Amino acid sequence: MAITSRDQLIAALTLSRNALIDKASLTNAVAGRFYSLWRATGQPGQGAVPTTAAVCTRATTGALPLTNQTPPAANYLAWLDLVTANSATNLSVHDRLAHQGGLSGTVASPTVQTTNLPLTLTGVSADRIGAVDLSELCWWLEWYTDTGATGVNATVNVTYADDTTGDVVIALAATSRASGLYPILPAAGKTGIKAVNSVTLSATTGTAGAFGVTATRFVTGTTTMVANKSEIRDWAGLGLPVVPNDACLALLMFCSTTTTGAVRGMLKFAVG
Repeated sequence: MAITSRDQLIAALTLSRNALIDKASLTNAVAGRFYSLWRATGQPGQGAVPTTAAVCTRATTGALPLTNQTPPAANYLAWLDLVTANSATNLSVHDRLAHQGGLSGTVASPTVQTTNLPLTLTGVSADRIGAVDLSELCWWLEWYTDTGATGVNATVNVTYADDTTGDVVIALAATSRASGLYPILPAAGKTGIKAVNSVTLSATTGTAGAFGVTATRFVTGTTTMVANKSEIRDWAGLGLPVVPNDACLALLMFCSTTTTGAVRGMLKFAVG
């Protein structure tokens, strides 16, 4: 049953399950940019570099451990104890819904790199997607190895929630680094994106590298103000979000310096 009272929450916390976080630092970051900890080593293990489009689940290597519940019981994210080696940084937990890699930094216009990453891939359940207008979703260009030293534009062709299509132009920095993320944002007046169809680079970056497209849904987030100091967030600070069955929980950071720093902590899931 849903947790609707403090007494139910207290009871659910007695049945809580833990998920350990112990991620090594990623170097070559840029302050003021998003970074994915998917490829950071540690606990959970390093996520694989995807090739073709694939749905991510709790069984995907790189996901935080999650035990599915039998409805109406559900997992609630109720506690986070976190230490980072960086100060004044932001860490967020996302459900990694689907991803695709295999894009190159040297394949440029007029050649179009097809992605074919629709959110309606078999295996992504409606409760993981959230609102029907897709407004809860986040789409990213995600880097797996560095591309070249020439900054270029990426024209990303998307399909919106209303089934119209359009182009989103993203300026890519020179030498976009591994694990860096560029958000793919809907155009004004559009609620959300349901598919990313292709990516076209305005010119070669000079190095093939490897990048791809990732779809996530934000679960919760927090900030750390002092390096190497434990920050604790309870259910109220986290918003007590429901974590759907089979969610592929992964970590993102809005970086404050040139590395992500080591990230260590513990998540608690209340069952109710």
